[in-house]
Amino acid sequence: MARPKEAPGLIGELAAEFAGTLILILFGTAVVAQVVAGGIGDHDSIAWAWGLGVTLGIYVAGRASGAHLNPAVTVALAVFKGFEWRKVLPYALAQTAGAFLAAMLVRWNYDEVLSKVDPGHTIATQGVFSTLPGNGTLPVHEWGAFRDQVIGTAILLFLVLAVTDMNNTSPAANLAPFVIGLIVVAIGMAWGTNAGYAINPARDFGPRLASFLTGYETAWRDQYGNLYFWVPILGPLIGAVLGAGLYQALIARFLPSVEEPEPGTVPTEREAVK
Repeated sequence: MARPKEAPGLIGELAAEFAGTLILILFGTAVVAQVVAGGIGDHDSIAWAWGLGVTLGIYVAGRASGAHLNPAVTVALAVFKGFEWRKVLPYALAQTAGAFLAAMLVRWNYDEVLSKVDPGHTIATQGVFSTLPGNGTLPVHEWGAFRDQVIGTAILLFLVLAVTDMNNTSPAANLAPFVIGLIVVAIGMAWGTNAGYAINPARDFGPRLASFLTGYETAWRDQYGNLYFWVPILGPLIGAVLGAGLYQALIARFLPSVEEPEPGTVPTEREAVK
């Protein structure tokens, strides 16, 4: 009889976070490149591809690391769910590295069409990789986008905790990633106007860095010339803690207790039916 494998350890967890975020960003940035540069698809295809990217990334990383795929999720779990603080920075770095590599692959693969549509690699196609206030065209400035990112990420974490809380009516383990993907689709369809629903510092900073290193000189600024890269970093971090805190205050503390898995992990099928 085969011996059960031991827990993956920190290196295994970081590899899973890297790979899961890589998958997420491969789908997310590529669909925007296809719409913006190739003229194929629309806003709905962007929302669905981002949501499916989240689902697939969670299926990749869920068992090994909990599939945070987002530094804001990691911080919120450390604040409220007992996730180890010593792992927060390594998780965030692994997530950002996965996002960076994915964006580099998309930049390489879509180089011909991006260069055709936007030869100067300007802010016109910068949105393929990173977010802008008002999606680069609408009259929203950095503080309006910051407000939007706080709210959007608070919604994300409130719902993610609801879906993964074994004390609540969470879905079976194999459906949780799909439901979380639907949450991201819904946020994209309802909260995508003011700031492009980054709701994830790694999702924005990794691709933003990749675009800067491959010719997008305006990568750190918005269409008004203001430094903008900090908005989809700080806004989601604050919003995640607020959303998770609201869930704990309004829902979690009133629920009857059942045995829970390790903090920040996707529940197994056995745990889901307890």
